[in-house]
Amino acid sequence: HVKADHWSVHFEGFQPKAETVVIEDRIRFPKDHPFLEAYDRLKAIAGDTPIKYTIPSPSMLHLICAVRCETYKPIPFYAEHPDALFDDLAQTWTDAMLALYERGCRYLQFDDTSWGEFCSVEKRGAYAARGIDVDWVAKRYVEVINKILANKPADLTVTMHICRGNFRSTWFSSGGYEPVADILFSHCNVDGFFLEYDSDRSGSFEPLRFIKNQTVVLGLITSKFPELEDKDAVKARIEEATKYVPLNQLCLSPQCGFSSTEEGNIMTEDEQWAKVRLVREIADEVWGDK
Repeated sequence: HVKADHWSVHFEGFQPKAETVVIEDRIRFPKDHPFLEAYDRLKAIAGDTPIKYTIPSPSMLHLICAVRCETYKPIPFYAEHPDALFDDLAQTWTDAMLALYERGCRYLQFDDTSWGEFCSVEKRGAYAARGIDVDWVAKRYVEVINKILANKPADLTVTMHICRGNFRSTWFSSGGYEPVADILFSHCNVDGFFLEYDSDRSGSFEPLRFIKNQTVVLGLITSKFPELEDKDAVKARIEEATKYVPLNQLCLSPQCGFSSTEEGNIMTEDEQWAKVRLVREIADEVWGDK
């Protein structure tokens, strides 16, 4: 964890703290990782209420260190054994998943904004200009996640959340899911996808034609601004999505969390709860009798 001249990606507005991470040794999951203590605290607060625990996707560590960083140089071991980096990512996240499972976690989510970047024509072009084959990287990310999921206990749900940035109500990329839809939706074995769909920056529902039997959580309610969406308009968009995914595989949520960083978005707590109530009301009206 190091200081940097700027954040690893540019947001359209406010900028996060100038910090980043570098890979200085082989990647592993230590038994005293702070995520474990954080899970225990959350579980103590929740009591008997089921909880979802979210952690960064393995894709994010590779993306920040080895793709976004224009000066990345692998450590000697990874330079000599390039596949070992992806193998170590898979083993590290497998160890993390199982350690959390042992503590009682039954719903784990990988937060993964790499796919939001890979949806962007502009960012794909910039990476290609640097000699990076985005599709090759994307396929490796899916392979890593599937290796992790091959070790998933049967009663553990693992989902993936995808967005295009959520810092103080700003964003860092635009573009529909079509460039990644086949690679991701057809091949990644997560139980469900939480997909940003609160603005035209996310494109149409057509890429959902590649979804198999996973749950798709439509992020149709924005967590960036306090204005409440029109219920009928949201219901119409859900109906539109059923052209590609059956209603019983669809759910509704905000497009992202209300506070992806300590600074939060430009909304009050009351405004956030109003959004949560709106999601609940629409969900009850659309799926309540199903």
